[in-house]
Amino acid sequence: MNIVWFKRDLRIDDNAALNMALQAGNIMPLYIFEPQLWQQPDMSYRQYSFLLECLADLNTEIKKLGTSLIIKVGDAVGILNKLNNTHKITGLYSHQETWNMWTYNRDKQVKKWTKDNNITWHEPTQSGVIRVLQNRDGWAAKWYKQMQQPIIAAPKKLNSVDIRSECIPSANELGINNDGILTPQKGGRDEALKLLHSFLHDRGERYTKEMSSPVTAYDSCSRLSAHIAFGCVSIREVFQTTEKRIKQIKDMTYGTKGKWPSAMRSFSGRLRWHCHFIQKLEDTPEFEIKNMHTAYNGLRENDFNEQYFNAWQQGKTGYPMIDACMRSLIATGWLNFRMRAMLMSFASYHLWLDWRKTAPYLAGLFTDYEPGIHYSQVQMQSGTTGINSIRIYNPIKQGVDHDPTGVFIRQWIPELKYMPDEHIHTPWKSPNRMGSYPMPIVDEKLARKQAADKLYAVRKKTNYKQQAANIVHKHGSRKSGLPRTIGKKRVSKNPKQTELDL
Repeated sequence: MNIVWFKRDLRIDDNAALNMALQAGNIMPLYIFEPQLWQQPDMSYRQYSFLLECLADLNTEIKKLGTSLIIKVGDAVGILNKLNNTHKITGLYSHQETWNMWTYNRDKQVKKWTKDNNITWHEPTQSGVIRVLQNRDGWAAKWYKQMQQPIIAAPKKLNSVDIRSECIPSANELGINNDGILTPQKGGRDEALKLLHSFLHDRGERYTKEMSSPVTAYDSCSRLSAHIAFGCVSIREVFQTTEKRIKQIKDMTYGTKGKWPSAMRSFSGRLRWHCHFIQKLEDTPEFEIKNMHTAYNGLRENDFNEQYFNAWQQGKTGYPMIDACMRSLIATGWLNFRMRAMLMSFASYHLWLDWRKTAPYLAGLFTDYEPGIHYSQVQMQSGTTGINSIRIYNPIKQGVDHDPTGVFIRQWIPELKYMPDEHIHTPWKSPNRMGSYPMPIVDEKLARKQAADKLYAVRKKTNYKQQAANIVHKHGSRKSGLPRTIGKKRVSKNPKQTELDL
C-alpha cells in the first residue's frame, strides 16, 4: 500500500504527491488529524473550522473517484506504524511542508521512522520553496521555472480502500474555545476557485490602489490567502490562471483595459514574494523563536508590559486605527497586509513588547496563518532582521491616509460612532467626551523615538554589519545588493514596502 499523506495540500488537482503515488500502485488517501498540533499557541478555533470545511470538500472530490479520504486521529508516527503493521506500507507520499516548529519536529520523527522501517518517503515540492538551498542566487529564476511547469490533472479514478476512518475531535474535546470569530471565511476548493475567478475578472481591477486601506481591501484583494495556506488551490494554479488573464487583458482594446494591467502585474509579483518569505523559514526554522540577527537578543525579553499587551489584544490602546484593526481581525479572521504590519509595529515599537509573545496571538487570529510569511514579517516589523530599515508606523497617520473619514473606525469602534471627523483619529483632542473609549496608553511620538534610539544603539555594535551581510547572502532578495540602511539611521513614519496581500 502506498500512502498519500495530505497535509497543507487539500486538493486532488495539481497534486504531485498524489500523482507520483498513483504511478507506483494502489494508494490510501490519508489525513492525520494531530490533536497535539492544535494545542500549540499559534492554532485557533477559526483555523480549525476552516480546516473542517476544506477536508469535507476534499472528501467529496475523492468520493467522486471511487473511494473516501481516510482520517486518522493521533500522532503521525504512531498512526503510520499501525498502518504499516496491518497493510505493509511500500511508499509514503506527501508534499514538502514548511510550516511551524511543531510540524518541523514531527517531520524529523517521521523521517527517522521511515528510515528505520525501510520505507521511502517521497516529498515533491508544491511551490517555489526549495529545500536545502545554500543561498538566494538564481532563486527567482527557479521559482518561475517551477510555476511554468504543466498543471497536474486530477486522477480519473481511485480504487476503493476498506479502512475505517475516525471522527475528528470536536473543538470542545480539543479545548479550543470560540475565539470571537463572527464572519468566518468559507473553506474548500470550490470557494477558492470562485474567489480566484471573481478577483481576476470583477473585483481586482483596483487591487494596486485599494489593497492598503481596510475600507477597500476586503473586496479588492483576492482573499485567496487562506485557501493557499491550506492548499485548496496551488500557487502554480493561481499563477498560471493569472498569466492567462494578463494575456487576455493585453488583447483588449486600449480603452477597455482600465486599471487591470497594473493590478494583475502587482498580484502576480506577490505570488513570488509569498514563496520568497516562506523560503526564509525553510532555510532557518529557528526564525520562529529566535531573532534573525543575534545583536537583538535580550533587547525586549525582560521588559514586557502585561497591561500594554492586554490592551493591544483587546483593541483598547486608545489609538483608533490600531483598535479598529484588532477588533475587525478578531471578528473576521482577515486583515490587509499594511494594517497587519501596523499592528505588529505598534506592539513591538510603541509598546516595546517582545515579538515572541505577540506573534503567536496574531497567528491564531489569522485564518490564513502561514508561518513562513508571518514570522518573517513579524521580525521585519520588530526591527530584528538586521537587514531592513526600521519602519515604525505612525498609527495616526495611517488612519488619516487609509480611513480619512473614519468609516472603518466607526464600524469597529461603536464608542466613536458620533465622534466628529476632525477628531476621529485623535479623539482625546475632542472637546466631547469619548465615553468608554480609553485614552492613549502611550505617547506616540515619545514611544517611537525611544524605540528607534534603542534599535540604532544595537546597530553600532561590533560585527553587526558582518552578520547582517551574512543574512543578506542567505536570505535576501537578489533584486538588490546589501541594503544601504545597514548601520545607518533611517526611521520611516509612513513605510513604503512590498505588501503581500493575496
